[in-house]
Parts: sequence; structure tokens; C-alpha cells
Amino acid sequence: MNHASKRTITEPAREIPLLMETDIVVVGGGTTGPLAAISAARRGKRVVMIERFGSLGGNLTLGLNTKPSGALVGGLPLEIWNLARSVGGAGPDYMAVVKTGGVKIASPCDPEMMKILLTRLCVDSGVQILFETFVSGPVTEGGRVTGVVIESKAGRQFIAAQVVIDCSADADIAAKAGAPFVMGSGEDDAASRKMQPVSMYFTMNKVDIKRLADWARTCEDVPARAIPATDAGLAYGLWLTGFNGSLQQWQKDTGVKLQRDNITLKTADGLMYVNATRVTGVDVFDPKQFADAIVECYRQIEGVARYLRERIPGFEGASIGQIAPVLGVRETRHILGEYTLTGADSTQGTHFDDSIAADVSALDIHDPKGADVDFQGLRPYEIPYRCLVPMNVEQLLVAGRCISADHAAHARSRNMPACMATGQAAGIAAAVAIDEGVPVRKVPVVRVQSILRALGMPLHAEEIVQ
Repeated sequence: MNHASKRTITEPAREIPLLMETDIVVVGGGTTGPLAAISAARRGKRVVMIERFGSLGGNLTLGLNTKPSGALVGGLPLEIWNLARSVGGAGPDYMAVVKTGGVKIASPCDPEMMKILLTRLCVDSGVQILFETFVSGPVTEGGRVTGVVIESKAGRQFIAAQVVIDCSADADIAAKAGAPFVMGSGEDDAASRKMQPVSMYFTMNKVDIKRLADWARTCEDVPARAIPATDAGLAYGLWLTGFNGSLQQWQKDTGVKLQRDNITLKTADGLMYVNATRVTGVDVFDPKQFADAIVECYRQIEGVARYLRERIPGFEGASIGQIAPVLGVRETRHILGEYTLTGADSTQGTHFDDSIAADVSALDIHDPKGADVDFQGLRPYEIPYRCLVPMNVEQLLVAGRCISADHAAHARSRNMPACMATGQAAGIAAAVAIDEGVPVRKVPVVRVQSILRALGMPLHAEEIVQ
């Protein structure tokens, strides 16, 4: 027993049994992981995807987010959304009016239908999903990742792989493998560091959506909006952001204090989804802070639901329907890759020869200090393959919001269209590396790009027509 500054225990050494050998392990079945897994499996590779919950989609489905903050422009991301549309699980794209003009956004999806579709696509492509399984960490040999250790009802086991793709959102595997990273804006002092806040979605039942839409058309307190011209379009097409003045006045009148200046409402399959909570300064790697943030979100949800019922037309008889069972985390680790995407790259459209996706996600910044949301539609930008390749670790790729991007670029690259695109690229790159017999760091990017082009994925900014 160590009686130093912190009490510790020593676990006895033990042998961990091998569960299986595979070509590619994908860690995380959220918004990013299924894209990586399907893309690699469709290239004929044996793929195991490990998901800590009992369904796929992460923040998109379990988190009730439902909507990419931008358009899906091609490849597997667009294939998935078109499949959802074909079964009534999503609507058409719409133009949202924001302070910079307009931004094209893929409609929300029905999160329950999306869970089914993502699972079906994985199974049909040959992906082995391990649900309710937690990845304890990577196994490395000489700086090369050779697989992962998992924990499940069966105990502790090892899965061997030629390539591991970290789609954990927090770069958990990359960090444990020794890849360098920064937290948020990168300052060593936590008090000075900028980190987008956490939130929790919820839904409301029995909302008169037509009454709400009619009122919002003439309300100056809802400056950002997408309001369908027809009642039929309201099922998937209503998006309202604002309520700042009314929300502030309600807090003064009632004494209820919230942490966010605005509210976003949107519909998916006729159900009202509410994005209105915020907790700043949370270290999500501290279990107590994480739990306290959830408790605080619950408090805010009660307050926001009361505000909507008391002040917003259409909510008079509404009630809380469902609260997301997971906390929505916007920003934690950014790996340091072979290239770090900068804010200037993401706003000025820097050209990259090794681009694996042209993205049109909105600039979406939730102020780390708790002020208003900065949501803007900007011109397309490019994501280079090098952002997916962490320094100092071999046979590991990273996809999703923890790619090598600075705090400013993260305002775009954290959004679902970019996460889905980097997942797709990572899966293809891993498969190509195995086919070519080269490390993922040395993969012939032109080969990856040719496959992406064949899937209809724009790679450079000028290829997207807005």
C-alpha cells in the first residue's frame, strides 16, 4: 500500500485472454465510429466496433441531438441520411436564416430509426459490433498499437488488430497510447483554458407546433430560424434559435437562474427537441464534476420547460417527454497530429493536397464563459488526412471531434458532418494501408482520395456548390 499523497492499491498481475483477432478495431459506436467501421468492412476487412452503450449513434441518437449542423455533401454520410429519408426517418435539407445570411442544414433525423439504420448497415457490411463493452486501453509494442483491452460481462479480454481507429470523441485510446494532445485551447492553466461547455438535450410532448410556428414568424426574439411554408414541413423542418430577451425577463420575474442566454428548438418526426442547458468549466474526466454537471442540467431542464410553458405560444399544455441519458460534451482533447487544422484554415478555405473531405459544417461556438452562441454559415473548408494521424504512435488513426484541430477550427470540425466524414476517411485509409502493406502514417493518400471520389465525396472546397 502506498501512503504517499494519494492512497493507491496494487493490482496483482494477470494474464488476459485473447477474445479474437481482427484487421481493424473501431473504438466507439457514436456518430463517427459506424462510418469508419462500415467504410472499412465494405473494403473487405474484418472489423470489430466496440460501443459502451447498447445502441449506435452516440450524441446523434442517445444524446437526442438528431441534426448535423450543416449539409451532408456526399459519400456514406449522405447515403445514410438518404436512407433515413426513404423510410420517413428524416426530412429534406433546409436553409436556416442566421445573422450572416443563411446556412444549409441537413434535417434532423428520428433518433430511434437512426439507431436501427446504423446497426443494419454495420451488420449488412459485416461489422462485428460489441455492445455494452468498454475499452480499457490500447496495447502497444514498440510504439505500435497492436489491439485493445476490453471489459464486459465476460470480464477483461484482448482483441488483436492490425489497425485501431479511435472514435471515442475524447481521444481516450490515443492519449493512453502516448499520443500528444492538448485540452481545449491548449493553455496549461485550467483557469485560462477555453473549452466549450457541456449540455443535455430533452424533448417536450404535446406541443402545438403549428401555433408555435405561426407565432415565431413575426417574433423578433427568434432571429435565427427555419420555418417551413407548409404544415406538412413542420414534422422535420422547424428550427428556432433565440428567445434571449424573453428568457432573460422570465428569469428576472421568477428568480430562476439558468446558465444559457438562448434556446434552440427543432422538430424531428413531429416531436419537439430542446437544446437549452449549459454547464461551463466542467472537467469531464473528473467523475464527480461529470455527475454534478448532469444534476445541474436536470435543474435547468425543469426551469426551461417551465419557461416555455409560461411564455411561449404552443407550449401551454406541454410536458417533458424524454431527457437524454448521456451528457453532451462538445470539447475535450485535441490530438497533436502531423498537421493541426487552424481556425484560419477552417474559415479561409486553405487548400490541402491530402484533403479527405470538404466540409460545410456551420461555425458553432458555445462560449466557454457562458455567453451567447455564435452560429454562422461559412464557405467550405478542407480537412487533411494528416489531422487523423497522431504523432508518436503507429497503426492508430483518430476520427471525430478529437482530430488534430485547434480550438477555433474545432468550432466547425466538431460538428456531425465533419465527424462522419473523418470516420469514413479513417475506415478507408485503414483498409488501404492493410491492402498496401504499409503503416497508416504512410498510406498512399491518393488511393484513399480515389475511393472517396468514387463514393461521391467532395474533397476540395471548390467541388461543393452552395
